[in-house]
Amino acid sequence: MPTLNRRHFLSAGAALAGSAMLPRRAAAQGRRPPNVVFILADDWGWGDLSCYGNPTLRTPNLDRLAAFGTRFTNFYVAGSVCSPSRCGFLTGRCPARYGVHGHFATADQNAARAMPNWLDPATPTIVRLLKEAGYATGHFGKWHLGSGADAPFVKDYGFDECRTNVSRDNNLVDGPSPRSASSQVICDHTMRFIEAHRSRPFYVNCWLNDVHATLDPSSEQLEAVKNWGVTDIGNKTKYTTPQQVYYAAAMDADKQIGRILDKLRELDLINDTILVFSSDNGPEDMAIGNARHSGVGSPGPFRGRKRSLYDGGIRVPLIVRWIGHTPPGSVDHETVIGGVDWLPTIAAACGVNVPADLALDGQSLLPALNGAPTARQTPLRWEWRYRIVGHPSNISPNLAIRDGQWKLLLNPDRSRVELYDLKANQAEWDNLAEHHPERVEALAAQALAWQQTLPAGPLDPGAGSNAWPWPQPIARPAG
Repeated sequence: MPTLNRRHFLSAGAALAGSAMLPRRAAAQGRRPPNVVFILADDWGWGDLSCYGNPTLRTPNLDRLAAFGTRFTNFYVAGSVCSPSRCGFLTGRCPARYGVHGHFATADQNAARAMPNWLDPATPTIVRLLKEAGYATGHFGKWHLGSGADAPFVKDYGFDECRTNVSRDNNLVDGPSPRSASSQVICDHTMRFIEAHRSRPFYVNCWLNDVHATLDPSSEQLEAVKNWGVTDIGNKTKYTTPQQVYYAAAMDADKQIGRILDKLRELDLINDTILVFSSDNGPEDMAIGNARHSGVGSPGPFRGRKRSLYDGGIRVPLIVRWIGHTPPGSVDHETVIGGVDWLPTIAAACGVNVPADLALDGQSLLPALNGAPTARQTPLRWEWRYRIVGHPSNISPNLAIRDGQWKLLLNPDRSRVELYDLKANQAEWDNLAEHHPERVEALAAQALAWQQTLPAGPLDPGAGSNAWPWPQPIARPAG
């Protein structure tokens, strides 16, 4: 695993606001590099925003963000659950390379899945690259890249300031606040950080807990979506619907995001900031116990939900607003962009070199942020080693690879092989494997060769199988 040292970074450039320093490339051009505000929601589906087509859930502040930026419709996270996805954003590499195959859990659970207990804090990250280049760095909200009594502090990953829901940090964002106040508290800390570092370039993660279950919206939040609560059924029974619970949490998160937009404008930072919204994976399934009261997030037109390697599990919204760069109100349907591209793309936007020996899986897609759809140089790849709950139609094979318009899913033993033309069939229903055997073999060879480079680990019994227990003859009982 590559580690960081001084030769990996640009020397500091011209001084800015006291001790703050500009990256050399930006200093040479006589300009301040952009700030970066990365808002990452939890378990929001591609179709959970009104600006992505949701007919009922209203997200006026994210719509406002989209009105001045670009919506990407082919954005994929690096994993179908939270920890792998977040690892991909930070490192620019497939999370399975670090043994991060699923979410970090207890030490026993991690060991059973051949996973470490946390991401190694010596791992090169976008945070360290920007910090060494003179950026103030902060992280507020969900972390989920390791926990436990012996886990590293979140600051050990290169953050100047952090408030998380990792008890090891001894500074929980929620504290005594109810779960319903989570987004407000995380955004409060993010805005305080922005204001404190307004005179120098800064990078800040605002990683929300919403809309991850268990959701517990307040009465006020439920009142805002009361039309989605059924209150008159025959005998006047009153109850709260899953839509009401989910929409209340999502709309409150949207409200708090609006406060960040307003703060950037108030501080006259709006023109100097790359503001990004995305999600860590697709929407949760109601088959999961803590989401039975709320698991109605929308994957949009796609097949699959959280954990699945069908697009509904890994294809999520991405909105980028960078005034003077992203064309306002635009939609990019062409660029296939991944979470592993975050590190090289943001580094390029901020004028920071990325050492070649980091062996990234992602690439800089900065031209796409400047309004020029850009073709990928390498495919995106995923692996999922565990069972997937829910309807059989959402249960994907173990491996997936997307190259251009083509996506292949397969189990290593070839018990399932599925090929989709995502230009013609976004919903992944029309399996073309038997019609394109050469393309199947070419993509399968890439996916299987890539899998062989990953750390070994167990496969759940039944992983990759969508078989239904069909009724079988029953022996006639005696007597």
